[in-house]
Amino acid sequence: QVQLVESGGGLVQAGGSLRLSCAASGLTSSSYNMGWFRQAPGKEREFVAAISRSGRGTNYGNSVRGRFSISRDNAKNTVDLQMNSLKPEDTAVYYCAATLAGLAPEDFGSWGQGTQVTVFL
Repeated sequence: QVQLVESGGGLVQAGGSLRLSCAASGLTSSSYNMGWFRQAPGKEREFVAAISRSGRGTNYGNSVRGRFSISRDNAKNTVDLQMNSLKPEDTAVYYCAATLAGLAPEDFGSWGQGTQVTVFL
């Protein structure tokens, strides 16, 4: 069973940047595809980004493509999400996720507790 712990959330002004990190334990992280999702109040959970076991494959949600970048360090068992050009609509709780399956959003089934990101004007 994988355990995922997110960090790096906080308050940021629109147009700014923030970097989230997820620490994975209880597994060999290189066995898992990793991802990030988010959920805003009153909305469904939304796919943000995913990265393959090797780090060579990535997938992004339409609303963040070109602004966010996902990366991983298998030696450290971490996966990061670099968020640039942040907008108020990026405000949400961000969740780290893991899967032994593919990179599609529906493949993910293990979740962290989440970290809050708030973007203000």
